[in-house]
Amino acid sequence: MKQTVHMSVKKMLSCIVVLSVIIAMGMLASCSSNDNPSNGGSTSEKADLVVYGKIFTSDDNKVVEAFAVKDGKYIYVGDKTGAEAYIEAGKTEVVDYTGKGLVMPGCGNGHAHYSMANAIKLVGATVGLEDNASKFLTEIVPAAVKQARDAGAKSIFGFGWNVHVFESNMPTRQQLDAICSDIPMYFSDNEGHKGLANTALLVKAGIMKADGTVLKKDGDILGGEIVMGTDGTPTGYLKEQAGTYARSFLDNESLFSLDIASDILPKIEQQLLSEGYTMYLDGWGSYFFNTNFYQAAQQLDNAGGMHFVLGLSYEIESWMNIDEALAKAADAKRFASTRVKPNWIKLFMDGTVETGTGFVDPLYPDGHQGLPNWSEEQLTDMTRVANENGVTMHVHVMGNKGVTRIVNAFVNGGKDEMRNTLVHVRNIDEADYKRMADHHIYVTSGVLWHYGPDGLAEYMREHGIVPAGQEDKSYPMKSYFDNGIIVTTHSDYPALSGSPDDPFGIMEIAVTGMLTGVNGKPYWTEELVTREQAIAAMTINIAKQMFIEDERGSIKTGKYADFLLVTKDVLSCPENEIHEAKPAATYFEGKKVFSMND
Repeated sequence: MKQTVHMSVKKMLSCIVVLSVIIAMGMLASCSSNDNPSNGGSTSEKADLVVYGKIFTSDDNKVVEAFAVKDGKYIYVGDKTGAEAYIEAGKTEVVDYTGKGLVMPGCGNGHAHYSMANAIKLVGATVGLEDNASKFLTEIVPAAVKQARDAGAKSIFGFGWNVHVFESNMPTRQQLDAICSDIPMYFSDNEGHKGLANTALLVKAGIMKADGTVLKKDGDILGGEIVMGTDGTPTGYLKEQAGTYARSFLDNESLFSLDIASDILPKIEQQLLSEGYTMYLDGWGSYFFNTNFYQAAQQLDNAGGMHFVLGLSYEIESWMNIDEALAKAADAKRFASTRVKPNWIKLFMDGTVETGTGFVDPLYPDGHQGLPNWSEEQLTDMTRVANENGVTMHVHVMGNKGVTRIVNAFVNGGKDEMRNTLVHVRNIDEADYKRMADHHIYVTSGVLWHYGPDGLAEYMREHGIVPAGQEDKSYPMKSYFDNGIIVTTHSDYPALSGSPDDPFGIMEIAVTGMLTGVNGKPYWTEELVTREQAIAAMTINIAKQMFIEDERGSIKTGKYADFLLVTKDVLSCPENEIHEAKPAATYFEGKKVFSMND
């Protein structure tokens, strides 16, 4: 018994001694450690790059003094003293941007059409917003025809005319035929919602015969309008889905070949990086009815040449075989790569409110309704199939009645985790905000059209252009934040209508409701947002929209180091100077990929 007690005491003493040694070693290590950067010590991990300055992280609106980057990712975010521990003399690059402007995450564009816009520069004709119908017919179209004949082209394509300039003297197919009657021709307006076609294209599309016999009349193409002349035949003016239908009969493979897609990608990248964009979702990745842009992007990324993240949406039109189109959209995911995300389907719910094709409530003052392209049942079924195949819906909608129909479809057919998205959203009913928040429905907002020149609202009211009460109630923004809805900004390039493409021009409009230089006033000032909210909408929220928020969109340890050195501190400069800000440099994955001094 005594022996047992004696042994137990020895064992206890032995354990105490061992424990004391362990504690002492731990205390010694703690006291002598210099691996805690926040305490001004050093660290065994050294950085490739350290940046000092006023740094807005887009991570809970934090502002820090410094960060360190290694192998393309942030390894430290905090104060300057802490960052100094990551510097290895002669090896770590140090950028001191203190007092020169703002350092912030790379921006994103939640919906634009850089692929189509850059392709037009190579294969199409561009019509200026101020070009009238006379110049169009006497200069622009003849030049496009000559270019096509010289190249042996089988189609003629153009983009950019302004409906408000053309509407009093809209060119006809007969006038286009007088310039070129043997090559199918299509000229889209600057918004992409209307087009002008010659007879050759209308015949090829099966809308009419060469002798004038009408094969498709207005209403035969769901969501589209074939404008008819006094003679009972098409004038060549096509609206909404009637235009996309006719355009599908162009020689699109030649207009946008794989070689052309590959050629324009570096141009797109340079444009994006020079404006401060490191993320971008193409709102019409299959604009030319093929997947050449998908394939070219994947090839570029796999070759190590892509310095931005590209999201791609596959367009489905209401006149298509929907089952086949859904299958093609899902199949497009095969073009995915590290920086290429082909995970969206793009639809047009309606047109534009100001041109009379928005799906609205109340009706337009003359009693007409816009052009809804899809029934609620169709939308619900498509959302169900898309989400089940891992594809997110990305739907253009302007009118409030269209918003309600889409929200119903997303709620009843979709999966909340798929972040189905509304695009533009000019008007919205109050009851839809909560449903959108509850079901994680996202919005990419057209806030850049949140202003108007003096007299525009009154003009719209007097001429019945938009439903009553919507003349100066346009694109909500603050309501999304107030209701907990993830909202992003976009430029819709090239459909700018005079608005800026760059993120800081858009930011100024989101904050002030005005574009500097326009003699006008803000619309709906209750919907203006703070500077921090505006930056969130074009950084971390874009990353969430693109499902990459764990990798990008904010300056946070472990994420890719995509960031900007901005020429102005847009958090504190005068509001009307925000648009002057430019990226002095754009970094992608820790490497400088654009410098305004180069």
